[in-house]
Parts: sequence; C-alpha cells; structure tokens
Amino acid sequence: MSVFPKQNEVINAVLTGIKTAKGNFTNWTTQELFLSETISKFLTVHISQEIAKIKNTPEIFMDATVADILRCSLPQKNEFKQFMEKKNMKNDSFSLTLDERFEHKSEDDSISRVVISVNHVVGNTKPEYINSIDTMCKIIDRKNQKDSTLDYGIIALYLDISNTARKKSESRLKDILDAFDSVILSRKNLKSYYKGISINKIENVGEWCMGCYIVEPVFDQYFKEVKG
Repeated sequence: MSVFPKQNEVINAVLTGIKTAKGNFTNWTTQELFLSETISKFLTVHISQEIAKIKNTPEIFMDATVADILRCSLPQKNEFKQFMEKKNMKNDSFSLTLDERFEHKSEDDSISRVVISVNHVVGNTKPEYINSIDTMCKIIDRKNQKDSTLDYGIIALYLDISNTARKKSESRLKDILDAFDSVILSRKNLKSYYKGISINKIENVGEWCMGCYIVEPVFDQYFKEVKG
C-alpha cells in the first residue's frame, strides 16, 4: 500500500522550492528581483525537485490536463467528459499533479491526490489567476469524500516589485488573496488558508514575498463532528 506525504510536507517543499529558485536566480544573474525574466518553468522545476526529496515521494507530473487528472481521480474514469460538461470546464492544465506512488499494473490505475498551480510572478489580480483557482475548485469541490481522490490544491505564489512601484507588496498580496477568498466563499463544500513568509525588503531595490494558498474540500461529516 502506498504512503502519501502529509500536507504540511508538501506545502513546505513548495515554499522551499520557490525560495531556492529565488536564490539561484539571484546567484546566476546577480538580479535581486524580476523572476519574470526567467524561463516559464523555472519555479515549477525547483518546486518539483524539493517535492522529490520528501521521504514518501509522490509521483510528480508536469502540465497534466484536467481530463487526465479527472481520469485519475474520479470513481469512474470514463465519466470525466460528463464531469467537465456539467461544470462547464475547459481542458486546461495544472503546473504539477501529485499521484500516489506504487507499482502500476496498467496505464489506467494512477491515483491523483494533489494539484498545484504555480504562478510565476504575480503583481496584480489578473483573470488568469481567478480562472486557475476556479478550475481548481471545480475539480476538488464535492459533497462526498468518495467522489474523488483529490485531497487538496495549492496555488503557489511569488511576488516581487521594484522600490519605485506605487502599490506595495502587502497591498497587492491582500488584493490577490481577497479575490481567491471570494471564489472559495461562493462554494459551501470548500475551505482555504494561506501559508507564506514575511515580505522581504531589499534596500533601494524593492521587495518580494511568496506563499501557498491551499484549497480543501469540506464534507458533511466534518460539520457533524465539529457541531457535535
């Protein structure tokens, strides 16, 4: 039987990956900010490397499509098309998908557990960020736990701005998280929280921060246990 890593291990690996990417970018380019100038998968690759170091390493896939993720998470794999039509979903992709690691007997026995959207450099609340979390919510949201194997989703964020920016990181980050919260609040079967680090200020250069916005399902049984 496979052993999947705990949520806090995955989140910490994501944060370490972003921090390592930031450090490497600065070491290799001597630039303190502006990771947007790197290749598109720069953060994703670093995050993958850190997740691979977890003791109970999951299987890691880049750019898996919504259809493939649903095939590997729904009770009936052939229902993914109906699922997408019902929820009005496009066949977008996620930066990373984490599956259970075990010896496969066929190409159809994969089990997806976590989806991760890596946002290379965020600055303002943009439609693509909202679309990303909306898609994440649609594939995770359900009333019964058995209706999917997906445990949670992560929006990985990195934000940096120059010292000449009129709107500072704290305000930008708040706007982004408020926008994410508004999506979650519209769905009664989901909850969320944010885990990040303090904003780093570089004198005469600018500031940067990073974090993870986690989306989880909430089931009826949860409310029964909490309310007693």
